[in-house]
This record gives sequence, C-alpha cells and structure tokens, in this order.
Amino acid sequence: MHRRRVLSVLPALAVLPLLAGCGEQPVRAAPFDRSDSPECRRVAAHWPGTVAGLEPRVTAVQSVGVAAWGDPPVVARCGKNPPGPTTDPCIDVSGVDWVATELEDGTMFTTFGRDPALEVLVPSEHGTAPLLLPAFEEAARQVPQDQGRCVAVDDADG
Repeated sequence: MHRRRVLSVLPALAVLPLLAGCGEQPVRAAPFDRSDSPECRRVAAHWPGTVAGLEPRVTAVQSVGVAAWGDPPVVARCGKNPPGPTTDPCIDVSGVDWVATELEDGTMFTTFGRDPALEVLVPSEHGTAPLLLPAFEEAARQVPQDQGRCVAVDDADG
C-alpha cells in the first residue's frame, strides 16, 4: 500500500484544521453537500461527547454534520459519497465497516456500505487511529449498512 500525501488529498476534501498553536480557535472543515440531510442530522445527534478523552472543539461551519475533538483535531463529517471498491484496508469495528486510507500525517476512515458515509480524520499525533473508531459507533449506526460489507481479498493484484 502506498502512502498518499495529505497535501494532495486535503484540497479535494476541503478540510483545513487550524494550526496546533491556535488553541481555542474554531476548527475549519468544509461540510459535504449532504451534511445537513435527515440522515446526517440523526448521525449528529449521536456524535460522541469525547473521543478517547479528547474534548469537543467548536467548528467554523454552520453544519451539524461536522464535528471535531482535541488538538490537533480529530474531525468527523457526515454526508460523504460512499466509497466504491478499493484496495485500501477495510476493518470491522463493532459491526461497522471502515475503509482506512493512510495519509502523510494521519488516517482517513470512511464508513463502507452506508449512504451517506461518515468520514473521520485522525492526525498521527493521536496514536493508533483505529482505537478512536468505537467512539463513532452509535453515530455510524444511524445510517443503515445496506450497501454491502467489506470483503477480504487474498490477492489485491488479482
């Protein structure tokens, strides 16, 4: 698996967490088009109070489908188009499938088989990124996993 440069991914995602030195300033993260859909409003009602001990942060957007915790911020967004087939690892965390995409400075997790999808960006400073995903279980379960499950493949090249 190759590592993607976060600088090439972030402009496409329009996610711009503020510099760590800014402290209490709001976290800037662009919402997806469906961020305030009825499905994402249900998701937002179940955003975790804390994520691995990280306290909530104020976001600089007027969308309930975007939330953040800690410094540097862990950013969650609802409303993403679901991923299609991928060679990125897909992991099951308490019955929720997540596609893990390695970035230069962290990991992007996207729910698999749910429409709309949730995205969770975890900066590398927070350690083992998948350990933060159980905090998002209730939020993710608000969108039914009716678009398929992750399937293990023996040989990604074949």
